[in-house]
Amino acid sequence: MGISLITIYDFTILITPYLETIESELQYRLSYKYFWYRKQNDTWNNYSNFIYTTVSWEALMTRISETVSKFKIDKNEFFYYTINRWYNYWSALAVELIFTDLDGGIPAKNKKGRLVDFSLFGEKFDYKISIFPKGFKKSLEHAQNYPKELVYWLCNNQSQERRNHDHLENRIFVVMYANNGEHWKLKAQISWLKDIISTYVATFDDSKLFRLQLQPYKITKAGLIWAIK
Repeated sequence: MGISLITIYDFTILITPYLETIESELQYRLSYKYFWYRKQNDTWNNYSNFIYTTVSWEALMTRISETVSKFKIDKNEFFYYTINRWYNYWSALAVELIFTDLDGGIPAKNKKGRLVDFSLFGEKFDYKISIFPKGFKKSLEHAQNYPKELVYWLCNNQSQERRNHDHLENRIFVVMYANNGEHWKLKAQISWLKDIISTYVATFDDSKLFRLQLQPYKITKAGLIWAIK
């Protein structure tokens, strides 16, 4: 990734103002509908990989325009493709920074090809921020009453490109649900998410993690954090 946690800590950037910057920039994305014109693919990912080093929305617009001109691709399609990747990346990075800046959180040392994002009180975790999945096909009320069922579904249906490995890693899921149906917009509310995650970490209890038998030879621990508004 472009600006990694290692880079941030090496230059002793204060996390709070950095999170505020990310949150401020993410707001620009909210004025546009959330949809993709196409599935992600290696070619367009390579075209738009500047998202990893471009936190500013203004700079992002410049890079999109330059890329469209250079590769002669559809401006509208590439615009949405890129702002979606940018939005998801920086919101996810902000959540990771929140975890690792709290007492008990330590960022993973290996940032390339990693299967672990951070350690929490000595336990290694991968994490995912996710909107409440339509594919779960059950209500929020059902998921809250039977959270292990949702966690099991998430473990088996997210990150298919790393499916064989995902089943072996401990997980923390941050699941967002907006009562107005615009779940994706909650990813931009970094300060609000920080309060929710801080409360979870402050009251972290290993015994309350779900134990899942996803493989015959290993128990996977999984935590669930609700972000509902």
